[in-house]
Amino acid sequence: MQALPPNPPAAAIVVTGTALPEAKAERVYSVERIDRRRMERSATHELDQLLKDVPGLQLFRRSDARSGHPTSQGVTLRALGGNASSRSLLVLDGVPQSDPFGGWVNWPAYDPLGLSGIRVVRGGGSVANGPGALAGTIEMTSRSDGGASGELDAGSRDALEARGRAGFELAGGMLSLSGRGERGDGFIPITEATRGPADHAAPYRQWSGRGRWAGPIAPATELQASVDRFHDWRNRGTDFGSDRTNGADASLRLVGRGAWQWSALGYWQWRNLKSSTASLSAGRTTASRVLLQDSVPSHGLGGSVEIRPPLSQGIELRLGADARRTNGETRELANFVAQAPTRRRKAGGETWTSGVFAEGSADLGSLTISGGARLDHWQVAEGHLTEQTIASGFVTRDEHYAKRDGWLPTARGGVAAPLGGGVSLRSAAYLGWRMPTLNELFRPFRAGLDATAANAALDPERLAGVEAGAQYANGPINLGLTAFANRLNDAIANVTLGHGPGIFPQVGVVGAGGTFRQRQNVDAVKVRGLELSAGWTRGPWSLRAGASLTHARMQASGAAAALAGLRPAQTPNFAATLAASWEQEGKGAEIALHRVGAQFEDDLNTRGLKGATTLDAFASWPLTRRLQLVARGENVTDALVMAGVGGDGAVERATPRTLWIGLRLR
Repeated sequence: MQALPPNPPAAAIVVTGTALPEAKAERVYSVERIDRRRMERSATHELDQLLKDVPGLQLFRRSDARSGHPTSQGVTLRALGGNASSRSLLVLDGVPQSDPFGGWVNWPAYDPLGLSGIRVVRGGGSVANGPGALAGTIEMTSRSDGGASGELDAGSRDALEARGRAGFELAGGMLSLSGRGERGDGFIPITEATRGPADHAAPYRQWSGRGRWAGPIAPATELQASVDRFHDWRNRGTDFGSDRTNGADASLRLVGRGAWQWSALGYWQWRNLKSSTASLSAGRTTASRVLLQDSVPSHGLGGSVEIRPPLSQGIELRLGADARRTNGETRELANFVAQAPTRRRKAGGETWTSGVFAEGSADLGSLTISGGARLDHWQVAEGHLTEQTIASGFVTRDEHYAKRDGWLPTARGGVAAPLGGGVSLRSAAYLGWRMPTLNELFRPFRAGLDATAANAALDPERLAGVEAGAQYANGPINLGLTAFANRLNDAIANVTLGHGPGIFPQVGVVGAGGTFRQRQNVDAVKVRGLELSAGWTRGPWSLRAGASLTHARMQASGAAAALAGLRPAQTPNFAATLAASWEQEGKGAEIALHRVGAQFEDDLNTRGLKGATTLDAFASWPLTRRLQLVARGENVTDALVMAGVGGDGAVERATPRTLWIGLRLR
């Protein structure tokens, strides 16, 4: 729903369920919006796949949240690459959404039906949302309107999906209740040419629910309270290859909409991951368990405050502070012999970030200028890694790491200038940083034949960037072009240090064909790129297009010297979307073409993933005033989308052709 004017009279009590009005500073940055209409016309209800409509936005791997490993679901922008941890900051109603232990995103926790919109702000240095926005910020806003809506769909491979939402007045405010459940027998993730007898379909079972109340508790003061719960179970296509994540969130936000605008937010998060890793024999004939993360409990706790004092017209000042604490521990059974574990491992710790910020913006004639900065204190504490032989109880490893802390700045500033005739120019510069996650710092892991060691000495990543853009908006036409250059210093990467067969620190035995890596800070990732967008609307017809063209290279020395000049892992140099839609009198249709360029599976650029072009489609037809028949198609042409290449040459694929038919209550 729309925000209030900056200074409403005290007697005006209007429930919006939103934060403070969008900051004037956003005018000088590259922003893309996904509104309700665009979400409803999408061929997918998976939020991670819906976001791929934004060129340059990518997950760590191409597989989606129905078939990919939950720890591979990090999100980033602008070809910064990385590992499973997110280099873009995802927030829901102001609450950061990255997993407290690993920094990945639990996408099944979110249903687009419960969102009023998504705003993607490209570029680092988010001042008011806290640290972590190296490549940009993805801001999700909850719906707070009344009425009921829902959908029931049946899809390929015995898939079923049900979702519903209701909003109604309660105690002077608006109570919103929503829920979603889905299941499917899944597809075989390994391609037919490279699979073996041990490979089978990858079923999934997922559900989520949310309750939210927003209403006035005093003149010009609104309370927003939310409670969320989700469950995500999926199999990775082999015996002993299942993963389960449970999670819950709670938050309270007060928003003051008087002459002094302000907000105060507090939140609590809980996650618990259980993950089993399998090893495949030669020819992929049998699977055996090699690692069981029996429980990975983690918590996030934090809050923020922001104040906007009343100033003369055209000037806006934002002042605030925020803090977040994460803690977690992985509890694992390892070194399986004859399907029985012989070793127990625990690893984890806690991190703290806290900071203060200020940002000012002003209209100087037709110009808008903005500048802001924040200063954060970070801390890593309670780090530990212990291993114990199960049979004897003998502790083979007991490491406790010293507390580390420091101070880091964040800043951003820019200018926007309309030139007339619908043309405007803008330019911006920014600094940002990201804490290494508990997973990166303390937990070694395996993926297939490969093993990666943790590194408790990792430093935070730091980014510096500049950009310049031009926009043309006139009648039905909207065009945009942005050029940018980013440098990510002390980038955290999985660095290859050896090949199996052999015994390596932290991970033990790595078999033939496997690779041993360790997380390390490399010198830098340098990225230059162009982002293009175009839109056209006339009557019931609309077209939109977008593209991202980037040149990303590693700068590395020392143990990581072999990475110098290579492209970051999982980073395509090109991505594009072209979509056409039609909507009239309750009827609608859309087709969307997506292209992602070639990329590499590994840091040494030896395992290539081919580019892919996919076609998605959506159509709706009214049956009654409120009931629609809907049809959706994901990857309609059944294109091969390579999501990974294992040490044995097995090729993992992303979702093949998936067709849906259902009923939608509007």
